[in-house]
Amino acid sequence: MTPSDSSTGVLIIGSINADLTTFSTRLPAPGETLLGDDFSLVLGGKGANQAVAAGRAGGQAHMVGCVGDDTFSRMLLDDLTTSGVGVENVHSVPGPSGIAHIRVDAAGENNIVVVPLANDALSADHIDAAIADLAPRCRVMLTQLETPQKLTLHAIRRSREAGLTVILDPAPAATLDDSIWPLVDIVTPNETEATLLTGIRVTDAATAVEAGRWFTARGTGSALITLAAAGAVLVTADTVEYFDALRVDVVDSTAAGDTFAGYLGASLAAGYDSTDAIRRAIAAGALTVTRRGASPSIPTSADVAALMRSTPTVR
Repeated sequence: MTPSDSSTGVLIIGSINADLTTFSTRLPAPGETLLGDDFSLVLGGKGANQAVAAGRAGGQAHMVGCVGDDTFSRMLLDDLTTSGVGVENVHSVPGPSGIAHIRVDAAGENNIVVVPLANDALSADHIDAAIADLAPRCRVMLTQLETPQKLTLHAIRRSREAGLTVILDPAPAATLDDSIWPLVDIVTPNETEATLLTGIRVTDAATAVEAGRWFTARGTGSALITLAAAGAVLVTADTVEYFDALRVDVVDSTAAGDTFAGYLGASLAAGYDSTDAIRRAIAAGALTVTRRGASPSIPTSADVAALMRSTPTVR
């Protein structure tokens, strides 16, 4: 099976969480209780964030995942559909929905504890049914590592068989079987994830290229390593391309990587070439860090276009 020439959709397979976020001047030390400044409860989860980003990018986004039958589930589904995400392959299962507890300090740094809960109910049968249903309408499959690893590998294999371009955002980073890498068209780690996966300490563009070559040597089509304020590096077997960052004031870095991946997937599915798709994804990620929260911080395509016109790059 291969996607039709008219297919421009993005299939996102992954986690859906309720994000409970606290904001404080600094993060508490172990054993310390700290008074915070604010609190939010919103849609989150790496899969859902990427789906929202793809939808707000103007893409035809389709989410595959699970929510519980608790009080959070209606909010999660409503927020996905409001962002233009198809939820016909989001399954409701008994028990609580996935939860992420996020703490953000005044500098925009965060730490996160994720409890998968309903996300662990996602099955190979769910994935197979979704791919059979959606592959003819989609060009790209986007996934992450917040669902069980065996399901991630299954999703990648089935998507590759269906002729979809496979993008893996390897977060949260985990050791993966080497058999996965030849099935991935684009892997999008940040510095920390690239370091953990390759064993190469990524601190700048030069070491990012080394890490990128680790992936391509194992059969991955390309490695797109993001370097926050230092931009990004795209490595293929034959080429290296450098991308500048955009200069913005960081408020909260939550969901920046998810936004980057979602915009990248939607842009490639819509027919952007890789260079323009990456520049658009960088701008979307940059705009995300200027706002608080996960899904509420993800910008629309109009916002991203305006930022690209008005904001200088960091060189």
